[in-house]
Amino acid sequence: MPYTLVYPDSYIKRARKFLRKHPEIHNQYRKTLELLELDPYHRSLRLHNLTGRLKGLSSVSVNMSYRIVLELETQDEEIVLINVVNHDQVY
Repeated sequence: MPYTLVYPDSYIKRARKFLRKHPEIHNQYRKTLELLELDPYHRSLRLHNLTGRLKGLSSVSVNMSYRIVLELETQDEEIVLINVVNHDQVY
């Protein structure tokens, strides 16, 4: 059963800005979202929990340089998207 991706307004604004700066990853980004919706635990996404200030959130990789920070709610099978950032960036 697929998960539901939740796109808060704040995420949409951040993602649009990010994709304008990085148009070369648009296809990878789209494929990541499609796979995330089907199976957030797929190996290629490299889903992992974050620590420190971002404890309680998770992250999946778009590629080796960029990731999507998210909140995974397994009980409701919802994935709330938080931000798309450089792997070194802290959100």
